[in-house]
Amino acid sequence: MTKLEVGNRAPIFSLMDQDGKLVKLSQFKGQSVVLYFYPKADTPGCTTQSCELSSALADLAVLNAVVLGVSPDAVEKQKRFDDKYELGFPLLSDGDHAVAEAYGVWAEKVNYGRKYMGVVRSAFVIDPRGKLAGVFYKVSPKDTVPKATQVLKG
Repeated sequence: MTKLEVGNRAPIFSLMDQDGKLVKLSQFKGQSVVLYFYPKADTPGCTTQSCELSSALADLAVLNAVVLGVSPDAVEKQKRFDDKYELGFPLLSDGDHAVAEAYGVWAEKVNYGRKYMGVVRSAFVIDPRGKLAGVFYKVSPKDTVPKATQVLKG
């Protein structure tokens, strides 16, 4: 797993959101993007992280930032998750985990002694020019907003 660092160019992507619309990273040129990867929609940690980001949308907008969430879940599952919590930002389906791999968040995990491949909860702040301004691997659900905000405020 190749890890990205601050200053690297953010890997570009195009993924379908919960409404079946194609979302491209390039759409957000000139804005900052808080891009976060979560293992599975509607699980406790992922719900906490997503709801905290949803609650911070107005504050992040003041800092010229948008939020994009990515998980390997299907579009339909992302839609149910968004409908349930009214998150208010794109949830992107990365079913083949190609984007997760590009960002270095697809890795071997261990749960109750069982090894499997999955998403390592992580967050990235991408500056308006497409460079990584913040890189947070294994971020806590509660730390995503404070860490991203700190980077956005400079």
